[in-house]
Amino acid sequence: MAATPEKFTGARPQRTMRVHVHRGADRADAIPAALRQQSVVSDPATIAWVEDGKAHSLRWQSETGTAPPKKLIVADDRVTADEAYRLACEGTALLWRGDFQNARQLLQAMARRIERKPRKAAAQTTGTRSPPESFPEFFHKYRLAQLQRARTLGMLLLPFDDDYRIPLRRAPDVAQACVEAYGPANGPFAASLRELLGVIGAHEWRKKGVDVPALGARIHPHYGVFAPVRGEYVDLVAKAPLPAGCTLAFDIGTGTGVLAALLAQRGVASIVATDQDPRALACTAENLARLGLVTRVEPLAADLFPEGRAPLIVCNPPWLPGRAGSSLERAVYDPDSRMLMGFIGGLADHLEPGGEGWLILSDLAEHLGLRTRADLLAEIAAGGLKVAGRMDARPSHPRTTDSSDPLHAARAAEVTSLWRLALN
Repeated sequence: MAATPEKFTGARPQRTMRVHVHRGADRADAIPAALRQQSVVSDPATIAWVEDGKAHSLRWQSETGTAPPKKLIVADDRVTADEAYRLACEGTALLWRGDFQNARQLLQAMARRIERKPRKAAAQTTGTRSPPESFPEFFHKYRLAQLQRARTLGMLLLPFDDDYRIPLRRAPDVAQACVEAYGPANGPFAASLRELLGVIGAHEWRKKGVDVPALGARIHPHYGVFAPVRGEYVDLVAKAPLPAGCTLAFDIGTGTGVLAALLAQRGVASIVATDQDPRALACTAENLARLGLVTRVEPLAADLFPEGRAPLIVCNPPWLPGRAGSSLERAVYDPDSRMLMGFIGGLADHLEPGGEGWLILSDLAEHLGLRTRADLLAEIAAGGLKVAGRMDARPSHPRTTDSSDPLHAARAAEVTSLWRLALN
């Protein structure tokens, strides 16, 4: 049965045009002629459209590096969710001129339409949660579906004035959140509502912080820096025995600085915390200041290791090999396992005799068929290292018990380990 189209009522700004899609029309005729005239090809840095007979353009903003939409129309509260979803799937973006809160509801309705097909397909299966194809193939399709979902939902766009004000009815004040994510205002622009919601969410995380029981304090993540919401890896670092006489440590890929702060609290006199991301280094510096540890931890811009050697080197690399689709995904996906292999391959050159390298790694990639335990052990041996010990922990995040998650079988079997590596 076809779903009843959802409408969003509210104020109807003047000089906006309604999007209307003719049922049963083919792709070429799906947009009325008057609107097709507004659908123009944008250059790489801007979006452009015609409204009320005048040409307009705005700078395009996308933290994920998504290219500006090639087709764009103006829409307001009168558009239905079915119409908006169809246009988005066809690659036509909607620049919103209606009520801000109605735009949020519309985005939610579009997301529900994306979810209908997978649920229908799941209802037709035999009831098993195991994918019919190999896990790597299944995971590849899962990621493609997630990317397509992000592209579709990213087609609902908002205009921003030069002071980060959104010129829409009932729009919230997002200036501080935008400054934290994008820096000082740099003129009017357009961005997707989906990205803005991520910016707002990151602002709330930064303001409230994340409680880290092992640290006895809160860590405040910045936009684009992965929050330490999975506590099991932090607990492992809190419990692992420190090498004898350890007064110096390197924290490779520090992120929020949570592990560097924890090592300082455990009594390590000096820690060098490296990262390539300026946002991560700024986040680390702010957290260290909050915790009163600025004299004990040095944030340093570096690709993996700093100069010199240390008796303890800690690294929590991204756990899954694969291309990251956004700044946040860089904490999850490691292209070609570059960081993991770089840490293992370079550890012997930076580890003091008798010291240890702590590799914190989930085995989720093994359960997904993306990496084998034998491959990992072979890389460790090839790096002139041996396994001095290993500590394991079971994740306790909600997805481990969510049977509706397409990756439930792998997540339910996941174990996070702290590998204690020593010179061979």
